[in-house]
Amino acid sequence: MFAEERHQKIAELVSAQGRVGVNELAELFAITQETVRRDLAALEESELLRRVHGGAVALDRLTRTELSLTERQSQRLDEKQRIATAAMALIPHAPTASVLLDSGTTTAALAERLSAWAPAKAGDELLVITNSLPTAASLSTNTHLLLDIVGGRVRGLTSAVVGARATEQLGALRPDIAFIGANGIHADFGLSTPDPVEAATKTAMVRAARQVVVLADASKLGTETLVRFATLEEIDTLITTSEPCPELASALASAGVDVVIA
Repeated sequence: MFAEERHQKIAELVSAQGRVGVNELAELFAITQETVRRDLAALEESELLRRVHGGAVALDRLTRTELSLTERQSQRLDEKQRIATAAMALIPHAPTASVLLDSGTTTAALAERLSAWAPAKAGDELLVITNSLPTAASLSTNTHLLLDIVGGRVRGLTSAVVGARATEQLGALRPDIAFIGANGIHADFGLSTPDPVEAATKTAMVRAARQVVVLADASKLGTETLVRFATLEEIDTLITTSEPCPELASALASAGVDVVIA
């Protein structure tokens, strides 16, 4: 196999798996570890991957990598809809109830379902609190809902309201359920997101709510991004789309997290 063909296959493997090891590639292509390291160096120079200890990772696995809201809206649509369906089953049926919706495209799928919410009994009220401008806009058309939006600075990449004012406001609330998004869920590192300011806002949401439900598709499982905003012990339920790996499944069980596969 020519080097160029091998480079292409390595790049495809990294893209598909997220991470590859030097030993794994040496065995796969029947080449020496030194040759693998030269291949990885060439691919890194071409900005196709990033070398790490023992192998390489895809560029979208870097801890500060974050796609815009627009870019994420077209990804994993079926999984997000399945998660939203499962999350709707957790919306309280009560005369008065309150939920907190984090920003993000998976929580936005839940917001779409809530935009058609109607009380089961006349007089029942549901208050939705959010820090997401798109979510607030979509829910504002439903006259059955009570809607509050958290105040603060708007982060352009995610259209989320963040910052000290938002964090302070959230600290004075105690909603029944918070539905939280995450960029990464890891057995050791917990829940994480790339931006420190948005992480602080998510932490405030987690600490505010009586019950914390994380909405995350399978691509987030086993992933670490830059800033931890919650430990596994701080969440009650994870709604995702495939079984976590054994290490993460064990950590979730030890933390008492209820895992729902949508």
